[in-house]
Formats: sequence, structure tokens, C-alpha cells
Amino acid sequence: MALLERVSTLIRANLNDLIDKAEEPDKMIKQLILDMQNQLLQVKTQVAIAIADEHVLEKKCQENEEKAADWTRRAEMAVDRKQDDLARAALERSVSYRRMADGFRQQAADQKLQVENLKSALEKLEQKLAEAQAKKDLLIARHRRARAATKATDAQFATSTHSTSATFDRMQEKVRHSEAVSQAKAELFKDDVDAQLEALEKQDRIEKMLADLKAKRS
Repeated sequence: MALLERVSTLIRANLNDLIDKAEEPDKMIKQLILDMQNQLLQVKTQVAIAIADEHVLEKKCQENEEKAADWTRRAEMAVDRKQDDLARAALERSVSYRRMADGFRQQAADQKLQVENLKSALEKLEQKLAEAQAKKDLLIARHRRARAATKATDAQFATSTHSTSATFDRMQEKVRHSEAVSQAKAELFKDDVDAQLEALEKQDRIEKMLADLKAKRS
């Protein structure tokens, strides 16, 4: 039956694997426990119904056996009174009720097996539910620790010696570049000042030469 198939699936579920694979283990295990509780209630209801049906079948079997025995006594009474036709009719009734009793007996046996299966499933589901409830906090805590450890490892890697060294090298390169730019600007400024001073000196020499030339010509 479909109910037993659903229960069997829950019973076979590996809680550890489900927790490890779940993106949100808190919600997953809470939902799993809720499903188990719902199925447990349904199985309990089915067990009660199945037991009631078993009792009904056993009662019908007993009733038909009593009727068969009663018609057998009537057949015996008819034989004692030399009424064979009545005896035959009574025996036919007795056989009919005996067959019905046998049919109900077989149904009761099948129903008893069904009850045992349901009881077994109920017991296993109760154990699985107890296991899930006991492991819930432990499994969730373990999963949270695993996530925290992963984040810590990532943070440690981000601040590792290699990462820090690479960052320092990049900063040092930027400083060197800035120093080189400043030095180049300073050199350009120095060259410009030297050129201006040299031009002034050259102009002074020319003026002096011009003055000397004028003096000689005068």
C-alpha cells in the first residue's frame, strides 16, 4: 500500500547524508521530522482500523462456524426422525456456512498479517523519528561548525603570508613609481633652470662683447 511505501522511504532515509547535502539543513530536518510525525499519525490510524477489521472478520468466522454446527445438529435430528430430505437440506446449509467460515478465517489470517506489517512499520517509524529528534540539534550544530570552519579557512587564506606579501609588493611598486615620477619632474625642472641661467650668461657675454666693440670703434 502507498502508505507503507512512504513510511519505508522515511525509514530508509540516511539522516547524515541528507544533512550534508542540504543547502538549509535546519529547514530540511525540521520538515523531515514533520513528515515523520504526519506519517506516524496515519500509520497509527491504519493500525487501529486494521485491528478492528481483523476482529470483525474473526467474529464473522465464528458466527458462520456456529451456524454450520447448528445446521449439523438439525441434520442429526432429522436423521433420528427418519427425515432424510430434511437432513440433506440441513447438511447443505451446514456446508455452505462452513465454507463461508473458512473464507472469513482466511481473510482474518491475511488481515492479521497486514496488522503485523503495519505494527512493524509503526515501530520502525517511531524509532526513526526518535533518532531524528535526538540527532537534530547535534547534526545542525555539526553542519554549522563545518560552515564556520570553511569561512575561517577562507579568511586565513586571504590573510596568508603569500597574500600579504603580494599586497606589500604591489604597494612597494606603487611607491617606486611615484618616486620615479617625482625624480623625473625634478630633473626636468633642474634642466629648465640650467638652460635659463646659461642663456642669461650668454646674453651677458654678448652685451660685453658689444660694449667692447663700440669702445674700440669710437
